[in-house]
Amino acid sequence: MTSPDRDGKIFVGKGEHDEYLTLALANRHGLATGTTGTGKTVSLQVLAEGFSRAGVPVFAADVKGDLSGIAARGEAKPEFVKRAKDLGFDYEAEEFPVVFWDLFGVEGHPIRATVFEMGPLLVSQMLSLNDVQEGIINIAFRFAGDDPELKATDGSGLIDLKDLRELLAYISKNSKEISSRYGNVAVTAVGAMQRQLLVLENQGGTKFFGEPALDIADLMKCAPNGRGTINVLAADKLMSSPRLYATFLLWLLSDLFEKLPEVGDPPKPKLVFFFDEAHLLFNEAPKELLDKVEQVVRLIRSKGVGVYFVTQNPIDVPDKVLAQLGNRLQHALRAFTPGDQKAVKAAADTFRPNPKLNTAQVITELGKGEALVSFLEAGGTPSMVDRTTIRPPSARIGPITPEERKAVMAKSPVKGKYDTAVDPNSAYEILQKRLAGGGALAPAGAAAGGAGASAVPGQAPAEAPAQGGVFHNMGEKFRNVFGIGRPRGAPLTASQSVARNVARAVAAGVATQVAAEFAKSTGSKTAGTIGKAVVRGALGGVLRR
Repeated sequence: MTSPDRDGKIFVGKGEHDEYLTLALANRHGLATGTTGTGKTVSLQVLAEGFSRAGVPVFAADVKGDLSGIAARGEAKPEFVKRAKDLGFDYEAEEFPVVFWDLFGVEGHPIRATVFEMGPLLVSQMLSLNDVQEGIINIAFRFAGDDPELKATDGSGLIDLKDLRELLAYISKNSKEISSRYGNVAVTAVGAMQRQLLVLENQGGTKFFGEPALDIADLMKCAPNGRGTINVLAADKLMSSPRLYATFLLWLLSDLFEKLPEVGDPPKPKLVFFFDEAHLLFNEAPKELLDKVEQVVRLIRSKGVGVYFVTQNPIDVPDKVLAQLGNRLQHALRAFTPGDQKAVKAAADTFRPNPKLNTAQVITELGKGEALVSFLEAGGTPSMVDRTTIRPPSARIGPITPEERKAVMAKSPVKGKYDTAVDPNSAYEILQKRLAGGGALAPAGAAAGGAGASAVPGQAPAEAPAQGGVFHNMGEKFRNVFGIGRPRGAPLTASQSVARNVARAVAAGVATQVAAEFAKSTGSKTAGTIGKAVVRGALGGVLRR
């Protein structure tokens, strides 16, 4: 027998009986677990090949570079030929249609999304923002959606990171007016967010945000021979930025969920999504994000999308998500410590028991190329767990060469569509022009013309400070801004009044924070009150005249 696959089923391996993954139940999601080096990637490749043969497109993250070999024809190695014969079929080397993707645009076609498409929740997760900062991000998105000029552009003008940075700067400069409309905007919090943006930019985030944005239809194509395209995301370098990796994949899932129509339970999935190193998605994730993951995983099944998480242990996945994963493959776990033994027991408890197997013991005894398997049967119930020998892949195991990768990309069906970035008119250009045209605030870099360049268009250049008088001039400017040293009883200017109010608010905030820490360390509320008065007096006294 050449192909052991049946109509509507993928042959995965053999234990006491043949193990098939039913295509009609493949959108009920799945989980592949096991210690590093026990064969998870090979099992993932076997599943991806089976889906491709059945005409189902696949998206898979390649975190180690090993999965790229699926783009090259396999070899009839003696051990593969023997294993196939033992499983009841003749080994046949094959190759599959593959498209390579890379967020950085080096090992594959670039994948981009706009800031607006990512949304405030995922942007907050990507930037590791606290509750106050997340509130400001929500204000920024709402402001962009309400502003007539920004609203008239694609994505409300929020395309790339420089758009977001310029919008935050604009909100900071106009914080009083914006706070009165949308809620308090703390200028110090905006500054912290801009620093987080810099971290993301240094991790390569500038390459991900932009246009042309990914069209999910390009992930759901079949080759002319009817085989589903296997989309491989080069994620080896991306893993050095785990928060970017996890947030990107969650965005992709969310985008599929929002854009695909309802199809119920189709005879086979429209797309299967493999999420390797899945624990990164759940590490330190806030409740709002976990709720979104659970919602997407629970409901995306009806869009015809199957999601398969790949990680070391089932306990890496929250229970609410784990309950949605019906198809299971468990590779070996090692139990060297009490913690390891607890993890093995937890993994064993996720399977439907088999009276012929001590599941927890077998998990520690599995060899390379073996797994405990439980797939959904008719009616959606999981089969009894079975110790299974996994079939050998038909494509190459291991990475392809750079030359082979280039050859695959050269004949890619999306060649040229995403390779050149586009910078449309967006928030950066609009807000810069608005500030320059208004004259009240200078656009970023207005003083780049050198000393004496005017910050406001049409205003005479300021004189350069005299040599040796820098600190004197700074002191004079400080006194002028806050109205310090004016004759007693002389009125403040409007700008001096605003500056004083801002400074007093800052002083009060600092005093409150210091007092709280002082009270906490001494255990005395009275001491905290006294500390607050002292600090507030020291910071604010100079502004009372």
